[in-house]
Order: sequence, then C-alpha cells, then structure tokens
Amino acid sequence: MESKSPNKPASQPQKNCVVIYLIAYNVAQVIGWSAILFASISELITYRSYSNLYQSIAPMLYIFQTAAVLEILHSVTGIVRSNPVLTAFQVYSRVFVLWAVLYSVPVVHNAISVVLLVLAWSITEVIRYAFYVFSLVGEVPYVLQWCRYSFFIILYPVGVTGELLSILNGLPYVRSYKLYFLELPNAFNISFNFYYFLIITMLLYIPIFPQLYLHMFAQRKKVVGGDGKPKTD
Repeated sequence: MESKSPNKPASQPQKNCVVIYLIAYNVAQVIGWSAILFASISELITYRSYSNLYQSIAPMLYIFQTAAVLEILHSVTGIVRSNPVLTAFQVYSRVFVLWAVLYSVPVVHNAISVVLLVLAWSITEVIRYAFYVFSLVGEVPYVLQWCRYSFFIILYPVGVTGELLSILNGLPYVRSYKLYFLELPNAFNISFNFYYFLIITMLLYIPIFPQLYLHMFAQRKKVVGGDGKPKTD
C-alpha cells in the first residue's frame, strides 16, 4: 500500500531514477530470457533432442532466474504494485527448483520436465518483462497485453508441471546420496532431511498455485475482459 504524505512528497529526480532502474532491469530480463528461449528452440530443432538442452542454457538460466529475487525487494519496498506474498512464492518456487533441484541433482537434466519448465518460463518471462517495459515507457500494445493475460492459461500449468516433475525425478537421487542431509549427532544438535523437505515443498503447490492462477484470471478479466476482447469503459 502506498503512503502519501503532503509533508514528504517524492522528488521528481528520485522518481526518474526509479523508473530508469526498472526499465533497465526489465530490458535486461527481456534480452536474457529471449536468449534462453532462442537457444532452447535452436537446440531442439538442430539436434531434435533435449538431452543437451539444460547444459546449453544453464549459465544464462542461473543469472536471469536468480535476478528475479530483486522483484521481491521491488514489491516489498513499494516501487512496483504487486502482492509481496504472491511475488515471493512465485520467485521462490522457481529459484528453489533452479538451485536446489536442477543445479544440485544432475540426473534431472535430461528429463522432459526440464524442457517443459524452460519453455514455459522463458516464453512467460519474455512476454511479462516486455509488458513491463512498455508500461514504463508508454502505452502497451494490445497484442502484448492480450498475450500477457492469456498465455498464462497454458504456460503456468505447463511450468508448474515441469517444476513438480523435476522435483519428483530428483527424489531418488536425493535419498540415495543423502543430498543436503544433516544427521545427528552434530554440533548444532538438529537434523534436516532434504528428501522430506522436497516432498513438503511439492505439497505446498496444492494450496498456493491455485491462488496465483486465479489471481491471473482476475487480472485478465479486469484488463481484457472475460471473453478475451479489449475491455472498454
């Protein structure tokens, strides 16, 4: 919620700096995710296989998906109007899958689940960040606006399916190698079982994902109307 105080108005230079920063951030993300999408499609078309897909895009994926953590800060500080809780979960779920599963569990790299999440993430993010760029510099083209509030209908479930399958595919490896396990006795006198933590994480998708999905449908109805046509006042 924005706080408006007549005694402490935000200075114009400060506003301009925030806008410039947000434009730069979103443009960088458009470029990064476009590169990931292009590299992914090129890999699939050229080799007609996804066995080497993850290795070819991993460095870019680490950079641009991890950079999304800044969006939690943007939301919490109020420089963008978004729900901090929903933003935090959406960013956390992807960054968690990226580092705790994809980075840490090599056996999942060659699974179809990686193709699903990479394509869903990259298409979604190219559209989303491009939408934000146009929102900051001027009017958003209706085609882009429609894509922003329509493509998610397919891409969100596909991405979540890829995330959940990646975690599921990694469970045997995690259990077998006791990845990130902390067993007693130890100096901290606590134990941690990463295998069960992953299962709990998967279960959290059940109550939280529908909220994110329905939130987007509500936004779609406000912006383009329930029938997908431009909404007029």
